Amino acid sequence: NETDRTTQVLKSGNLWLVIAGFFAAGLLLSLTPCVLPMIPILSSIIVGSQSQAVKPSKLHAFGLSVAYVLGMALSYTLAGIAAGLSGDLLSQSLQNAWVLGATALIFIALAFSMFGFYELKLPQSFEDKMLNTSNKLKGGHFLGVFVMGALSALIVSPCVAAPLAGALIYIGQTHNVLLGGVGLFALAIGMGMPLLLIGASAGSLLPKTGNWMNAVRNFFGVLMLGMAIWLISPVIPASIQLALWSALLIVTAVYHNALDNLPAHASSAAKLGKGTAVILLMVGVALLIGALSGAKSAFQPLSNFSVGTASQQKSMPALNFTRVASIAELEQKLAQTKGQPVMLDFYADWCVACKELEELTFSDPKVQQQLKNTTLLQVDVTANSEEDKALLKRFGLFGPPGIAFFNGHGKEMASLKTVGFQNADRFSATLSKRDSCIMAPQSNETTTQC
Repeated sequence: NETDRTTQVLKSGNLWLVIAGFFAAGLLLSLTPCVLPMIPILSSIIVGSQSQAVKPSKLHAFGLSVAYVLGMALSYTLAGIAAGLSGDLLSQSLQNAWVLGATALIFIALAFSMFGFYELKLPQSFEDKMLNTSNKLKGGHFLGVFVMGALSALIVSPCVAAPLAGALIYIGQTHNVLLGGVGLFALAIGMGMPLLLIGASAGSLLPKTGNWMNAVRNFFGVLMLGMAIWLISPVIPASIQLALWSALLIVTAVYHNALDNLPAHASSAAKLGKGTAVILLMVGVALLIGALSGAKSAFQPLSNFSVGTASQQKSMPALNFTRVASIAELEQKLAQTKGQPVMLDFYADWCVACKELEELTFSDPKVQQQLKNTTLLQVDVTANSEEDKALLKRFGLFGPPGIAFFNGHGKEMASLKTVGFQNADRFSATLSKRDSCIMAPQSNETTTQC
C-alpha cells in the first residue's frame, strides 16, 4: 500500500530521492483539506500587516509567507520525529474540546479585530521594547508569523496521510531521525507551496492602498469566523454546526445589502455584489432549515426533505460497527468470526476524515453490498487511552483514520491496510482486491500480494 511504498523510499537511503519523493507528495497533499485552513490565516496576516499609509512590498508579503511556511514545516518535522520515536501524535493530543474551543475563541477575537471593533495591541512599554529589539534584527516581526505557522500546523491540520504515516513508521522502526526528518521537512515544504504562491500574489495584486482594504479586511474577518466554526465542528453536534454556518452566512449577506433594493442605474459591480449576497442568504436559510430538521451534513442541508434520499437511507442504513477497546478484546472477536472476513476501523470524534468516511464512503450502496458478509469492528481512540495507544501501535498506526482487514481465519491482510480518507470508488477497489485475495488459492504469490 502507499504507506509501505513510502517506508521503502526512506529505507533506500537515497537522500535526494527522499527529498524529491516527499516534496512531490507534499504538493499532492496541498490539494487536500489539510492545507486549506491555513490559507485564510496566512492571507489575513499579510493583509493585516499592511499599513494604510505605506504601499505594501511584494518582497515583504512573500517574506511573511516564507516565515509562515518555515514555521509550519519545522512544526511538522519536530512533531513527526517525536511521534515516530514515541509512537504518538502531538497534534492528536491537542484535538480535544478545550484546546479546540480556546483556539476558536482566538480566531473570533482576531475576526472582530479585523472588523474594526477594537485593535489588538500589546502594552505600550512592552511594545516599545519589542520595537527596539526588532529594529536591531532585520525583519524581527517575522518571528511572530513563524510561530503562528508552527502553531497552525499542530492545531489546525492534524492530518495522517499515507506519506506522513510511512515516514513515522520508518522513524519509529529504525530511529533514523535525520533521514526521516528530512523527508518530513520536504513534505511540509511541498504542502506549503500554495501558501508561498498566495504570499507572492498578495504582494503583486495589491498595487495601492485605499478604502478597499477595509473590505478585504472584513472578508478575512468572515473567513476567521468560518475557521472558528470549522475548528470546533468535530466536537459539536451536526445541528449546531449547521446553525452556526447559517448564522455566519445570513449575517454576512445582510451586511452586504442582500435585503436592500438596488438603485435604478446600479453598476455591474453592485449587481454582482447583490447577487452574491442573495446567494449567501439563500444558502444560509437552507442551512438553517437543515439545522432545524436534523440534517447531518452541511453539503446536503435539505436531505431530509428529499423523498429519494429518505427512501435510500431506509434501504441502506449506516454500518453497524461493534466496538473493541483492547487487544485482548480484538483477539476474542477475531476468534469468534466463524470464517467471516473482518474489517477493523479506527475512529475518533475529532477526526474529520473519519466522519467523511462515514458520510461519503461507508454510506455508498456498492460499498455496503461488498461489506454485507463482513464482521465490522471499530476502535474509538477519542480518549487516547493506553489501550487505544496499544491498538494503534499493534497495527503501525499513528492516528485515525485507518482500516485493517482480516481473512476468515483471523489473519491480517497487511498489504490492504488503508491510512487516511478514501472515496467510495477507491475503497470499493480495495474491497474487491480483498475479495480476490480471499477467493484465490493460497499460493506463495497470492500470499505476497495479500
